[in-house]
Amino acid sequence: MCGRSVRTCADREQSNAGAADPDIVGAMDEGLPIAYQMLDRGVPVLASDGEQVGTVSSVLAAPEEDIFHGLLIDTPHGGIRFAEASAIAAIHEHGVDLRITSAAAQGLPGPEHSAPVYDEDPATQQTWRHWVHRITGRSDWHHER
Repeated sequence: MCGRSVRTCADREQSNAGAADPDIVGAMDEGLPIAYQMLDRGVPVLASDGEQVGTVSSVLAAPEEDIFHGLLIDTPHGGIRFAEASAIAAIHEHGVDLRITSAAAQGLPGPEHSAPVYDEDPATQQTWRHWVHRITGRSDWHHER
């Protein structure tokens, strides 16, 4: 049985018909379909033409409302790109299939908002203020803008 992969079943059968196939691995097995909540970082993202356009950087969702917004894709040359849920055809254990071609995937927008970054200054860790904050439950974390 052939699942959705980079190469079609017919391509695989043709390559297996030859005596010496230099492409031993051949096709990528994407595994079973899974829910977006189970998707791991680093899973390959494949365009509709079979080309890998990047890897999963993170899943954007509202889990309390069970709403899947899309994926942030780490692309090799374009940085982080956002693929909305409607551009995603299927999610598997070892691969995500897009409904768009690799050319269209290159034009995906970047994320609109960056996550807040917090920093704790190590120089303040031994100050009196730090220990007062520890005892009172306050934080030494500073929001970077």
